[in-house]
This record gives sequence, structure tokens and C-alpha cells, in this order.
Amino acid sequence: MRNATIFKTYIAFSALYLLILLAGYENLDLFLKPVLIPLLAFGTYFYRDFPTKKTLLAALLFSWIGDVILLFADIAEIYFIIGLVSFLTAHIIYCVLFNKQIKARVHKNKVAFGIGSLLVAFYLIGMLLVLLPSLGDLKIPVIVYASVISIMLLFSFNGFLVWENPGNKYIFVGAIVFVISDSILAINKFYTPIERSSFFIMLTYLVAQYLIVVGILKLNPKKAE
Repeated sequence: MRNATIFKTYIAFSALYLLILLAGYENLDLFLKPVLIPLLAFGTYFYRDFPTKKTLLAALLFSWIGDVILLFADIAEIYFIIGLVSFLTAHIIYCVLFNKQIKARVHKNKVAFGIGSLLVAFYLIGMLLVLLPSLGDLKIPVIVYASVISIMLLFSFNGFLVWENPGNKYIFVGAIVFVISDSILAINKFYTPIERSSFFIMLTYLVAQYLIVVGILKLNPKKAE
């Protein structure tokens, strides 16, 4: 199965990339980082067709664009803003993607959803309270971005309550880890430096993307043999 081999290659390259980051060779980003998300995209492409395949590929495309643009974030602030917009677009597409998945259960646990919604709201408010004093001109973009990733997380939690196992767990955990990755990035950039931040940001980011992709595939028809 061609796509299974590609996903294994993604895991191997991700592990190599993370080891290089851990060793402190962050200057190799330019050569290795742009290769990773395309591997997930190729794995998805070679999976048999399903209704939201193009939507998933679009989310990966904008994630990859964000990855590449953020490589130049140290050169000028405009690269960070454009990268932010790219990932904002990716998260919006993920919201659409999650909303389009087939629901196995018509009625969800409303109490659980209410508690989950409150927890997501507490995260959003808490993160903004920490970051707002140091955001300067980036207040509005960061507020919008934080709100969208929180909505993405909420969509994944809603799916967790109504989608089939085990795809629902993969996607929900992936969304949580994605939010953790973005939170580490934001705290490191705007609040206080985090030691080995690049490693932790990319570790959580690469795990998140993998889990979301695999989760979506598990919710859809099986691989063609």
C-alpha cells in the first residue's frame, strides 16, 4: 500500500528532523522542514477517494505554505504575519473538514459538550490574558487566530462525541496537540522564551498533523489494496 509507505517515511523523516533540532542544528530547517507536510499530502492523495479528500489536502497545502513562510520570520515581521494568515486559513479549512465528516451518532452528550465548550473558552480567555499585554500591533491578528484555533478544537471535540472510533480519538487528540504547539509558539514569541522551543513546537505540530490526517482517513473508506 503506497500511502502506508509514505506515512512511514513521514514518521522517519520527522524523527530525523526532530533529532537534528534537538542537537541544535536549526539552520537545517530550510532543507528539511518543507519536505514533511508534503509527505502527509502525498499519503492522503494516494488514499482512495472520499468526499472530503480535497478539503484535507487544502488544509495541508496552507499548512505547508505557513511552514515555508515562517522559515523567514526572523528576517522581517511581515513573514510572521503572512505565515499566521496561512495557518489561520488551514485551521478554518480544518473546521470545515470536521463539520463535513459523517456522524455515527445523531445525538451527542450535551452535558459533555457544554463542559468541553467551557474548557475551550477558559483556554482562550487565559491565553489572551497572558499574551495581550505584550502583543502591541499584533493584538487583533493574534486574537483572531487564537479564536479560530479554539473553534477548531471545539469542532474536533464535537466530532469526538459523534464520530466513529477510533478516528474520533485521533482527530481530537491531534487538535489538542495542535493547540499546544501554537500555544508554545505564542508564549515563546510574545511572553517568555522557552528553552528548545523549536523542538517542542515542531514535535507537537508534526504529531498533530499526523493524528488529524490518520483520523480523517479512519473515518472514511478503507485503503484500496
